[in-house]
Amino acid sequence: MPTKVFIDGEVGTTGLQIKARLDSRRDLEFIRLSEANRKDAGARAEALNSADIVILCLPDDAAKEAVALIENPAVRVIDASTAHPTAPGWAYGLPEMSASQRQVISGAKRVTNPGCYPTGAISLIRPLVEGGILPADTPVTINAVSGYSGGGKGMIAEFEDETSPNYTHVPYRIYAMGLEHKHVEEIRVYGELKHRPLFAPAVGRYAQGMIVEVPLQLWALPGSATVARVYEAIADAYADERFVSVATLDEAAAMKTLDPEGLNGTNELKLFVFGNELRKQVRLVALLDNLGKGASAQAVQSMNIMLGLDEGLGVNL
Repeated sequence: MPTKVFIDGEVGTTGLQIKARLDSRRDLEFIRLSEANRKDAGARAEALNSADIVILCLPDDAAKEAVALIENPAVRVIDASTAHPTAPGWAYGLPEMSASQRQVISGAKRVTNPGCYPTGAISLIRPLVEGGILPADTPVTINAVSGYSGGGKGMIAEFEDETSPNYTHVPYRIYAMGLEHKHVEEIRVYGELKHRPLFAPAVGRYAQGMIVEVPLQLWALPGSATVARVYEAIADAYADERFVSVATLDEAAAMKTLDPEGLNGTNELKLFVFGNELRKQVRLVALLDNLGKGASAQAVQSMNIMLGLDEGLGVNL
């Protein structure tokens, strides 16, 4: 019998990408609401409670409202919003985060999708904290640039819709200068840091793709932190992973630049250690598609794990 799936918010950016990845699946049966019923509370409640798996692609408040409408204890939920990343009772949907995380996701009723920025940042930071190279109380800075699709309809209009009052011609801009970005606490918790990192995000004039960077002064860390030790800790953490790869030090050293659109359409995450042993400095870099591994593809991967299926089914466009 096919698994019944309801994507609440399927007409949004993430919802459309999830739908595109799942539409050809014969093992799934989709519950869909007409345009007239999408905002009808009764119709939504019926759909939410009739599904085996609900995937929420909604603004935070709407996602919380949707969860409150679910009364059927058998319904399992994947929330792609930022409403529940550190909420009690929600499993964090990043299976590569630890050796036990797939098992946690597999048995969970409620799974919160990782944010796109946290996916890159946590994947770089956590192996170093767990390996004793980066003390948990170290002040950490994260620099990142994303395509504008990550900002939702408002930011997409800002870069694409010339009739919008907020339309801009700028090629690149920074934002979140108040240092209260919604993903910071998520990074702190799952990066196993004691203090909130300083997060400096930016958006470029391109639709999707992302680079997340964590620069470290190795000379300021206790012990004998070296470029090689940093690389080994990260490479060992993902040695057996299917969707996370780590460039060799030789590969990284030969690179002159990095294209943020390089993994678009995929569920891939590639990590780099750009280091200078003489200066005792490293730039840890994550490359991913903010709409792929950073959103829709990751939700599909988590759904596959929850259903006991090959986790690679339908994750790439």
